[in-house]
Amino acid sequence: MIDPFGRLVTYLRLSVTDRCDLRCTYCMPEKMRFLPRSEILSIEELDRLASAFVRLGVRKLRLTGGEPLVRRGLMTLVEGLARHLDSGAIDELTMTTNGTRLAEFAGGLAAAGVRRINVSLDHLDPEEYKRITRGGDVAKVIAGIDAAMAAGISIKINTVALAQDNADHLVTLAEWAHARGAELSLIEVMPLGQVEADRIDQYLPLSVVRAMFAERWTLTDMARSTGGPARYVRTDEGGTIGFITPLTHNFCGGCNRVRVTATGQLFLCLGNDADADLRGPLRSAGDDDALDAAIAEAMTRKPERHSFDHGQKAPAVARHMSMTGG
Repeated sequence: MIDPFGRLVTYLRLSVTDRCDLRCTYCMPEKMRFLPRSEILSIEELDRLASAFVRLGVRKLRLTGGEPLVRRGLMTLVEGLARHLDSGAIDELTMTTNGTRLAEFAGGLAAAGVRRINVSLDHLDPEEYKRITRGGDVAKVIAGIDAAMAAGISIKINTVALAQDNADHLVTLAEWAHARGAELSLIEVMPLGQVEADRIDQYLPLSVVRAMFAERWTLTDMARSTGGPARYVRTDEGGTIGFITPLTHNFCGGCNRVRVTATGQLFLCLGNDADADLRGPLRSAGDDDALDAAIAEAMTRKPERHSFDHGQKAPAVARHMSMTGG
């Protein structure tokens, strides 16, 4: 699959649910309204959809949410998709999770062939974490991280840099992650969906964060590229830190990914409304010809870049991150 700008699309982020057991202040409203279960694709449909993308050239599958580990039947999906690992059709099957239920699932995920997981974690202090997530228990997340690493799964901590909530905690979080053998990736807050807080107040340029880190470590730029948006540095103590800068430094030139929601809606860009309905063709016939054609047509409309702007008051797109899929 090649988009109009010559970029090869090899990475699918597939949301298995819009539901989440947390209500992070920057991600969604406190009284979030989730979709009726009748609108969500079944486990069998999710497998068929992911497999269509694999057939068309995707080499990496990431399961997202909402929170994927709250989806009933998730392990059936993971174990089914693992056949593409066994056949060599894909290089990686991975997941992004908030980690609250990771201790329960770590062993099964490792047994299915999951080798890397991203865990969202914005603060280590129990009270601060509880406030940011509106009720979360950071001890469960830490237990999940430890269980996953004990099962042989590599962990990358994803942290949203928040000017008012964790700016003075990011060095501590990096030290904690590196001490555990985990990587850390920092993300600028993105204008997705309407929330109670004003994201402009929370916006923290990662150039400022990098300067903070440079006071603690000597940072060396790495040539490493995962095909994603992060730019990596290595500290003089051997830790790896990624910087994902959708606002201060556009990273769209090498975009190799698309996202599909749990309702079967294909979004060609995280920060753009370009989309395509895949649920209709998925359910319209017994074969996959209509589905393959819908995916191929959509690729001709993948936009060149997102439309994020750090100064905008209104969200760049109306949908929340939990709807789009991490």
